[in-house]
Amino acid sequence: MSYIRKKAISGLAKGDTFSVSRTFTEEDVTQFAEISRDYNPIHFEKRFSNVKRIDGLICHGLLVASLITEIGGQIGWLASGMTLQFKKPVHIGDTIRCDFTITEIDDRGRAKGEAVFTNENYITVLEADLIGVVPGIQEKQVMQDMLSEGDPTNKISY
Repeated sequence: MSYIRKKAISGLAKGDTFSVSRTFTEEDVTQFAEISRDYNPIHFEKRFSNVKRIDGLICHGLLVASLITEIGGQIGWLASGMTLQFKKPVHIGDTIRCDFTITEIDDRGRAKGEAVFTNENYITVLEADLIGVVPGIQEKQVMQDMLSEGDPTNKISY
């Protein structure tokens, strides 16, 4: 079970910050292309990336942005909007850290957050603003029940 999920059950608040990281592989890029049907040559053909003046192949931007869904999924955040600003390319083999901070929550559970994605050199590669809904009392109870059952649908155990 995830410490992020446990925090969501105990209650989320403005200022809560969660972080995850991942090293993106060639297999990740291939699998994402199969799911998204995005076969842009910038992800697969070095001659193309060279013409674009990008050194090497790069990961799909939405693949990198999907780090936020790991956090959102553990929180039980229901996204209703997202604005992404891609700052720098992410290359295959790069390790990216996503730091997500809740910036607002109203009394109905409507929330805003921001995420900053940095590479292993602490360079910001992506920024995101998010809006959504955090779990209410009933949802938190279901999540608590899920934890007591061993959280069988959650493959994350940090």
